[in-house]
Amino acid sequence: MNTTVTVAMAAGAVVVLVAAVALRLADRLGLPSLLIYLGIGLAIGEAGLGVNFDDAELTQNLGVAALVIILAEGGLTTRWTDVRRAIGPGLTLATVGVAVSVGITAAVTVWLLGATWGFALLLAAVIGSTDAAAVFAALRRLPLPRRLAAALEAESGLNDAPAILLVTTLAAYLTDSDAAVWWLVVLQVVGQLVGGAVLGVAIGLGGAELLRRSALPLAGFYPLAMLALCVLAFSVATLAATSGIVAVYLAGVVLGNAALPHRSASIGFAEGMASLAQIGLFVLLGLLASPSRLLDALGPALVVGGALLLVARPVSVVVSLAAFRWPWAQQAFVSWAGLRGAVPIVLATFPLTAGVPGAENIFDTVFVLVVVFTLVQGWSLPWVARRLRIAAPVTPRDVDVESAPLEELDADLMQLTVPAGSRLHGVYLPELRLPEDAAVVLIVREGRAFVPDETTRLMRGDQALLVSARRSRPEAERRLRAVSRAGRLASWRGEDGRATGLD
Repeated sequence: MNTTVTVAMAAGAVVVLVAAVALRLADRLGLPSLLIYLGIGLAIGEAGLGVNFDDAELTQNLGVAALVIILAEGGLTTRWTDVRRAIGPGLTLATVGVAVSVGITAAVTVWLLGATWGFALLLAAVIGSTDAAAVFAALRRLPLPRRLAAALEAESGLNDAPAILLVTTLAAYLTDSDAAVWWLVVLQVVGQLVGGAVLGVAIGLGGAELLRRSALPLAGFYPLAMLALCVLAFSVATLAATSGIVAVYLAGVVLGNAALPHRSASIGFAEGMASLAQIGLFVLLGLLASPSRLLDALGPALVVGGALLLVARPVSVVVSLAAFRWPWAQQAFVSWAGLRGAVPIVLATFPLTAGVPGAENIFDTVFVLVVVFTLVQGWSLPWVARRLRIAAPVTPRDVDVESAPLEELDADLMQLTVPAGSRLHGVYLPELRLPEDAAVVLIVREGRAFVPDETTRLMRGDQALLVSARRSRPEAERRLRAVSRAGRLASWRGEDGRATGLD
């Protein structure tokens, strides 16, 4: 093998290992992980180990590929019961909110920095969308009402599409005076959003049906197939001149909420791939930055970022959520939680590759803005949630049932772990009242496996294997969830075991 390739592989492995160890340190310090990864990139780059990297086009292409994996994971881990109550606010924030935010940020940039309207609009468009990786990572560690968290996640998954189209259109306009007029841009945004949504949902539904009907020879193929379907949704939508970003996110939502074999393992695999994509993306963006220029960008970044955080974002949230009558405390949190991350920095490479005058200034300003304001917002989010009194009560983790197909028997093998706080603890197996063609066949307790009988009670931490006829698996899963939440008298208490979120 070529020595250069071998060295590159070794360097990549070391970077991933260092990033993994640094992530643990970041969690202890409450530091957003993306700052650690960007710091690693800067340390490797021209001002650190001396690696000179300035290929903006390669960074843009690899950045988009990484965003596809990150958005796929975001969709796969999003519960539909939460999204359907938050899709209206999320979609409004992703469209109307972006437009209002870009307009106000550009106006402040022109007023305070004396920039031209073209430059100001392009800079505002680059930072106009929230970042999926940053939002998913931050919000899932906070005990927030599920509707609120889902709206922010939906916004971050959907607002990249209008932002990307706006950035590319403005970049083309600044380099070609014959670019499209504004109303054509609006029509393009709407068309791309709708087209991407249709294709993403269609591929997600078709892929779910395919995986349900296919008995793949190895369990490890299911995670690969699920992620491949999400990437396929992006590719098909992009080739059809619609939004691949919207398509990959919605395909992930459909697949992540379908009753598929090895679903939990597939989502775990997607989470690992998304983490790897984040590491590679942020390190690459750190490599592309030039530290010698960043200090000069600090002043403009603070002005633009302050205008975005304190004026443009709050106004855009109030305008977007006016029709939904959200409490003021939740609107204030949504305003503060509009995290920027990799997406704006990736979008900042678009003007570089298009040759827009002043593109380096845009990239440097956006890079510094993301670092400073991610640090400020990321550290303060838990405090803001407490001060606004919107933190939701912590509830016991719902029981997670993993299934695998037994094709020749037309049955499914299910595995579950009794979580801490679950009311499955102490329940005798007959009290589960599972369907007649479903049974618990093995329990592993404190490392010892045994075959249960009618006198066996489930205990916290137990791992249990169940076998069910395929037609009865959904009913068995619902019953397990119901007893986990409400105990052996779940049906008397009106608990049917359906997946629900917090209001």
